[in-house]
This record gives sequence, C-alpha cells and structure tokens, in this order.
Amino acid sequence: MPAEARQGSLDIDFDHAVRIVEALIFASAEPVSVDGLKEKLPAAIDIRKVLATLQEHYRGRGVQLVQAGGHWAFRTAPDLAERLKVETVETRRLSRAAIETLSIIAYHQPVTRAEIEEIRGVALSKGTMDTLLEAGWIRPRGRRPSPGRPLTWGTTDRFLDHFGLESLKDLPGIEELKAAGLLDARPAIAAYGARARDSGELVDTDEPDPADDQLDMLGDEE
Repeated sequence: MPAEARQGSLDIDFDHAVRIVEALIFASAEPVSVDGLKEKLPAAIDIRKVLATLQEHYRGRGVQLVQAGGHWAFRTAPDLAERLKVETVETRRLSRAAIETLSIIAYHQPVTRAEIEEIRGVALSKGTMDTLLEAGWIRPRGRRPSPGRPLTWGTTDRFLDHFGLESLKDLPGIEELKAAGLLDARPAIAAYGARARDSGELVDTDEPDPADDQLDMLGDEE
C-alpha cells in the first residue's frame, strides 16, 4: 500500500475514534473515565490525543469538554450558564459536621476517621460519613500500614465535578477561603461544647443545630 494511502487510513481511524469518544461522552449521564473510553477504541489509538483534539474542537463553543480528575464530561460554557439555566434546584441541608468533615478529607487526604476526629475535636457520627458517601463525594482510599490498619478516606471525581474543580490542586487556599467568608476562625469544638455539657464527651449529632449557619448542597442545574 502506498505511503499516502496508509497515512489516509490512519487519519480516518483517528477521526473515527474522535467521533466515538465524542458520542460516548455525550450519551453518558455521568462523567466518563479514561479507562472506560479506552475500552471502546483500538489499542493503537492515543486516547489523550483524542481528548485533546476534542477539547480544541469545542474551545469557544456553547459546550466544552472538561476534565474532573480522571473523568471527562461536556459542560455548558461558563459564560453562557446564566442564560441557559432552568431553575430546577434540589436543595439538601448539609450539617456543619458534614461540611467540616468533607473539608478535612479534601485537604488532608488520605485521612483516617481517627485523624478526622482529632482535627475536629469531636467524635464522628456514622450519619455524617453516610451523608458524604451517599452524595458520592468520598471513597475509601485503602488501609494505612500502621497498628490496626485503619481505613483511609479521600474525595472522588464526582466531588471535583460538583464543585467545578479539574483537580485537587484547584482547591481554594486559606486566604481565598477567608476572603469568601467560608473559613470559620472559631475552633470547631466550640460549636459542639454545649451538646456535651452533661455527658462530658464531645460527640456529633446528625441533627442540625438551629444556632449554626447551614450550607446548601445544590443539585446540578440543567
């Protein structure tokens, strides 16, 4: 086969791979992993090159191909979000305990339950971890090679996607949190001291404290 014909065949194969990946990501309700995409392509195809080609193709358009950890999804261009938004927002209350626990996991991962409790100064209730697991924002990260082999925890790609982060490097720094008013300078223990006055032990409750501000965990907006 002449060299020109061989090159044309390769180009067609690559273009076809780009179309396959484009269709797979569009058709998926959730961000798609790189491994999941590679399973649908010939071994000779460079999936990273395919994704880079697609990203460039959609640059500046109404939808863009974005990365959230090891997963990829199409998302509305940020500058168009307000014009296309339909207000179908599901609001769930995230307790202060869950907010603090998620923050500790995000910034200290991989981290054990005991380390979370040590940082917060209170015992961690099962309901707090269950809430974050049900949201798909945290996952087990293996066991630490120390006495008792405690399980460690980290965040997921769904966590990155929900908060619009490409990687954990994009987490806001301390100064950014202070500027946004999201960093509570009071020790976390102060928010729970009243609950433990009689028992002498500080323990989370799964019920929100009316005196505490609550942060809304917003569902995706279509």
